[in-house]
Amino acid sequence: MTDRGYRFGPVIEPDGVRFRLWAPAAANVAVVTAPGADDERSQALTPLEGGWHEALVADAGAGTRYLFDVGGLRVPDPASRFQPEDALGPSEVIDTDALTGQGSMWRGRPWPETVLYELHVGTFSAAGDFAGVEQHLDHLAKLGVTAVELMPLAAFAGGRNWGYDGVLHFAPTSSYGRPEDLARLIDAAHARGLMVFLDVVYNHFGPEGNFLGQYAPDFFTDDWQTPWGQAIDFRRPEVRRFYIENGLFWLETYGFDGLRFDAVHAIEDPRRPHILSEIAAQVRAELGNTRRVHLVLENDDNEARWLFRQLAGGAVLYDAQWNDDFHHVAHHLMTGDDEGYYADYVKEPAAKLERALTEGFIYQGEPSGFRGGEPRGEPSADLPPTAFVNFIQNHDQVGNRAFGERIAALAPADRRTCLLAVFLLAPSPPLLFMGEEWGSEQPFLYFTDFHDALADAVREGRRREFARFPAFADPSARERIPDPNDPATFERSKLDWPALQTAEGQRWCNLYSHLLRLRAAEIAPLASGLRVTDRRAYTTDAFQIEWADTAGRRLTLAVNLGGAAVRMAAPADGKLLFASAALAGDELPGWAAAWWRHGEDT
Repeated sequence: MTDRGYRFGPVIEPDGVRFRLWAPAAANVAVVTAPGADDERSQALTPLEGGWHEALVADAGAGTRYLFDVGGLRVPDPASRFQPEDALGPSEVIDTDALTGQGSMWRGRPWPETVLYELHVGTFSAAGDFAGVEQHLDHLAKLGVTAVELMPLAAFAGGRNWGYDGVLHFAPTSSYGRPEDLARLIDAAHARGLMVFLDVVYNHFGPEGNFLGQYAPDFFTDDWQTPWGQAIDFRRPEVRRFYIENGLFWLETYGFDGLRFDAVHAIEDPRRPHILSEIAAQVRAELGNTRRVHLVLENDDNEARWLFRQLAGGAVLYDAQWNDDFHHVAHHLMTGDDEGYYADYVKEPAAKLERALTEGFIYQGEPSGFRGGEPRGEPSADLPPTAFVNFIQNHDQVGNRAFGERIAALAPADRRTCLLAVFLLAPSPPLLFMGEEWGSEQPFLYFTDFHDALADAVREGRRREFARFPAFADPSARERIPDPNDPATFERSKLDWPALQTAEGQRWCNLYSHLLRLRAAEIAPLASGLRVTDRRAYTTDAFQIEWADTAGRRLTLAVNLGGAAVRMAAPADGKLLFASAALAGDELPGWAAAWWRHGEDT
């Protein structure tokens, strides 16, 4: 029997397929197999307690296509395991047992070894599918990353999307291939020592293709709102179970090594335990004794409570959070951008960067000017550096710019090199965005595949977002912002692999690879035990930090984020791991970072 213990989704049994639907607002539900074909058949589902409907269909099996008929409305299964056409078409029964068990000797990798590489399957390769990602795994392994992070895969309406408009959360989108292709990709990654993470979206559904509200209106609530659509009501036990099963499904069925939870600050849950606690607890209980599984948050509220540690140092709920604070201050330092949320990082940026490196969050309850003076964040200084994922770009920070510019097109090379040395060798796990390693300047734009009135609303809504910025105050300037629904917008976002082979591309790629080799050899083995033991400012632009573990091994960073050289207290012992610019005695040049390693095994 497939999908052990899951309440949502079809189950293949010896005598057929058991179809189930939670439709508390529906009096009559039927399952229609082979919809639209000459052999189309309909079988009524039996109403059960709690709004469930269920039936065993004897002549169904793996490969059977089906829809649910809910009072005359034909809809896909909200827990469909695959949509061979798209989110609006029929669902397909998948033998998930055939996807599991491959690579069964793989047990994952320890969290401190993590180097994440975020990619969008549709734009990462020329083919734009799972097989296209697989073709480039050798490059990623050679580069030195240890984990591939796939942007959301949940089936969406249309043929192209960032992935954050998914509506069928258990079904990998058919634009990228079949479930078997995804399973093959994950096996191939594991064979190269690479973990695979999946970005999941539990805060909203996309605007097209979600029919739950028509037969299960209690799935949603108007008691609170999200920026992207109707809020999900996690007070309902069935809704909670849907998302708990979804997280377990991706980890168990496909063998993903971890999940990244999108924008959890937009998840409201008045119940206790909170749904985020319940998901993490279930994952830890069911999988924690068999292999390493890692859970990462995106949380704009800087809530440190989700990241607390056991006395032994291991994560209780979530391993880490994306540290937007680090990105925002690093971006301001590299580019000078000071609009929008970057305005919160203009004052004393070097001190803010130092705080991000030593305490995790920059905003730990201080008022945020960008948020109208409201306090933001919780104290995080007692958390280890491994609780924060640092980066200098990601899909949001590139794609949410009007023209999708990457950092290579915005910042001088010396500033990029300096900040690159900082975040790739710091104890916190780093994240790269696809193509970053060769200094790609290919834009990564926001794209969708909507039509008619919805397409107009998405296009105009995106242009309105930028109206508050001076550069787009004129409506004619906003007209130049690419239309998300234009196929050319998607095509322009495809990664420029030939640029890797240029002299400049190779220079940057070699630098990234060199730093990641240093990280694997010198930083990762002690990262989990490091704590800050010394921090000092030399000027308003320059500082030094020392971390140490209980064995006396130490790591020292000196950074100068100004144009003029500064005198530093260069460590007298240990070895210099890396300097982004040539050092002259105890002088640290402008826009330079240097790392030393000390201790018994240096």
